[in-house]
Amino acid sequence: MLSNKEIICPNNLLDNAHKKKGVKAGIVNAGKPLPMLSAQDAVNENLIDPIFIGDQKEILECAKNLNWDISKYEIINEPIENNTAAIAAKLASENKIKIIVKGHIHTDVLMKEVLKREYNLLGKTRLSHIWHMTINKDDKPLIITDGALNVSPNIKTKMHIIKNVINFSNRIGIERPKIAILSATEEILESIPSSLEAAELTKLAKEENLQADVFGPLAFDNSISKKSAAIKGIKNDVAGLADVLLVPSVETGNALVKMLIYFSGACAAGLVVGGKVPVVITSRSDEAQARLASIAAAVVALD
Repeated sequence: MLSNKEIICPNNLLDNAHKKKGVKAGIVNAGKPLPMLSAQDAVNENLIDPIFIGDQKEILECAKNLNWDISKYEIINEPIENNTAAIAAKLASENKIKIIVKGHIHTDVLMKEVLKREYNLLGKTRLSHIWHMTINKDDKPLIITDGALNVSPNIKTKMHIIKNVINFSNRIGIERPKIAILSATEEILESIPSSLEAAELTKLAKEENLQADVFGPLAFDNSISKKSAAIKGIKNDVAGLADVLLVPSVETGNALVKMLIYFSGACAAGLVVGGKVPVVITSRSDEAQARLASIAAAVVALD
């Protein structure tokens, strides 16, 4: 069942990112082949002006192996992997970089530094993670949130997640996103807590007059398939037409995204939004095209 399809960075992200050229980006613990290759790809697309943070010897060796002359770019030599996150957070707090790009470092180590109040990188909403999913280069994206950062978000946190994804959707040209609040059912059942939360979120979104169509609970099939929604007699502005899937927990979002990647060859552009700088969060096993797409998404997310 595993797909052999080549992962392709989508045009919609690149086209929008090209409107902002040469954004200063900190590449955290950069001295490994894939982070360096994705940085090179982003530079070739004129998306970023990188600052490499990590073991200088390893960074230069990787660049040499890529036949990439990086002599004009700044390198901050820090051979201890976990120390690179603090350097990136400090640079961002001083406005010396506009986006943070995860290299070969654990996500929890990086985000622990970003969340420290001393750096003043938090915004008005809680940080949340977004996956911008496409299969072919000209696909309309499906956005999935939050499958990497907020583990078991409560209703208050999910409202922050909704507001963050509306903002990001607007930046990629979706003026009024259709947001499906996922559950295992389209019915409100006491035995399924996510269905109760979905109903409450639908009510709150309407009361706050958010610039989006928000509805739940919806199961996955009737969120994205008009045929499925019609068969089940579900009629609302979101059913079968969702731009965004708001998942009930990190396990749901993470599994859904990984299935799309490994079964369908989808390109997953992942980033953390809601703070003062977007943070590119990719798996250390992600392909270079997905990493490029993630950098492009972060550039698009910039104010």
